[in-house]
Amino acid sequence: MIDTPLLRGERIALTALNRADAAVMARWDEDSEYLRLMDTSPARPRSEEEIARWLDSVSKSHREFTFGIRLLDTDELIGWTQLDGIDWVHHTSALGIGIGSRAFWDGGYGTEAMRLLLNFAFDELNLHRVFLTVFSYNARAIHLYDKLGFRHEGTYREHLQRDGQRYDMLLYGILSREWASHRDGETNHSG
Repeated sequence: MIDTPLLRGERIALTALNRADAAVMARWDEDSEYLRLMDTSPARPRSEEEIARWLDSVSKSHREFTFGIRLLDTDELIGWTQLDGIDWVHHTSALGIGIGSRAFWDGGYGTEAMRLLLNFAFDELNLHRVFLTVFSYNARAIHLYDKLGFRHEGTYREHLQRDGQRYDMLLYGILSREWASHRDGETNHSG
C-alpha cells in the first residue's frame, strides 16, 4: 500500500495555486532582491492581473507543474515551486523555486519544498533528470542545491549584468538514481 504523503511535509504542503493567490504573489514582486534572485529579466513588479493570467496558463499546461508552498498550521502562502518545460520523451525537467515572503527565508522551508518536489518529480512523474540554473551571487540557493545532492554541471560565464557587474549563471542537475541515493543517505543518517 502507498502511504507516503505525496505533497505534504512536516511544516509545509505543496498545493494548487489559484487566482486568489495573485495578490500575495504581487506583493512579493515588490521586493527587488527577490526578483533579482528569480530571473534574468529586469526586476519589475507584476500586477495581480498579470500573475493571475500566468496562473491560468500554467494550470492548463501539460509540460509544467506549479505548486504553492503553504504552511500546514495556517495555510499561509509563503512561496512557489515548479517543474517546467517537461520533456516527456527524455524524462527531464527544469525546476524553479521561490520563497516570496522574507520572514521565511533561511528557515528551511525551501529545503523541505525541494525535497517534496524532487520526490514528486522522480517518484510520481518518473522523470530521469531535473535541472536548474542559479546566479553565482545566490549563495543561499547554491548551498541548498549542494546539500540536496545536485551537481554543478556547467557555467554560463558572465551571463547577466546587475549594478554594473557581470555574474555567472550556474547549471545544476540531479538524476533520479542520485536523488534516491541521497534521500536514502539522509534517512539512514537521521535515525
